[in-house]
Amino acid sequence: MEAIEFIAPKTVADAVAALAAKGDRARMLAGGTDVLVQLRSGRRRAELLIDAKSVPELNQMSYSPRQGLTLGAAVPCYRVYQDQKIAAAYPGLIDAASLIGSIQIQGRASIGGNLCNSAPSGDSIPAIIVLGGVCTVAGPGGKTREIPAEQFCTGPGRNVLQPGELLVSIHFPAPQANSGATYQRFIPRNEMDIAVAGVGASVVLDRTKRNFVSARISLASVAPIPVFAQKAAASLAGKPVSDATIEEAARLAMEDAKPITDMRGTIRQRIHLVGVLTRRTLQESIKRARGE
Repeated sequence: MEAIEFIAPKTVADAVAALAAKGDRARMLAGGTDVLVQLRSGRRRAELLIDAKSVPELNQMSYSPRQGLTLGAAVPCYRVYQDQKIAAAYPGLIDAASLIGSIQIQGRASIGGNLCNSAPSGDSIPAIIVLGGVCTVAGPGGKTREIPAEQFCTGPGRNVLQPGELLVSIHFPAPQANSGATYQRFIPRNEMDIAVAGVGASVVLDRTKRNFVSARISLASVAPIPVFAQKAAASLAGKPVSDATIEEAARLAMEDAKPITDMRGTIRQRIHLVGVLTRRTLQESIKRARGE
C-alpha cells in the first residue's frame, strides 16, 4: 500500500469538502472492511481516507413505531441487531446484518458501507430494497437528495454517488400492520462466504392474513447489480396466499435473474436458487406477517 492521508472530520460539510477537493482520489471509511482490503490488493487507489465514524449524522440510529428507522451510513451491524426494538420491527434487516462477514467484521462493517460498496452480492442490499429504504445523500453546496435504494447501484462496485457526495443515512418506513420481511442466501460454506445467490422478500397481508396486499422482492449475486424484481412482486398483489401464487412469483423472479458462471456457481444453478430462495423468503415473510 502507498502512503495515504487520513482525516476524521466532525461534520458532514467538512467530509463533503474533503471529498470534493480530492475527487476520485478520496474514499470514505465507514468500517473499512471493504475499502482497506481493496486498497491493499490494488483494486482501488486513494490519496485520502475520510473517517465517517466522527460525523454524528453518519452514526445516528433512531427508531419509532410511527417514524420508522433512520440508520446512519457508518452505524456498525452489531448495533443494529443488538437493538431489541429494531430487531423486532425489522427482522429482514437483521437477517442481512448478521450475515455480513464474521462477528469481528460486524463490529466495524456498516449497512451503509455495504450499500456504497455496491457489490452485486451485497447481503444487505436486497433487504434494504424490500424494506423500502430511501438513501439521503449530501453533496457540495449543502445540497441533499433522496434516492430509493433500488436506484442506488449502477454496476459492479458503482453507484449514483457523484464527486463530492456521500451517503449520510438510510431511512426505512415504519412496518405496516400484517407485514413481514426476510433475507436468505445460498453459500458453499457455513459462514464468511460470498452469496452464490440471495433473495430478500417483504409482504403485506390483509386483515384476514389470507391474501397479499403487496410485496417486494430483490435478488443478489445474479446480475451486475442487485435486482428489484418488480414483476414477481406485483404478481402477488390482491392474490390469495397459496402455493400457486408463490410459485408464480418465484418463476417471474427467475426470469429477472441474469447471472454468470464463475468459480462459485453456474448460470443454471443460480437461476434455480433464485426460485428456491424466493419461495422460502416469501413463506418466511408470510409467517412473520402472521406473527408465527
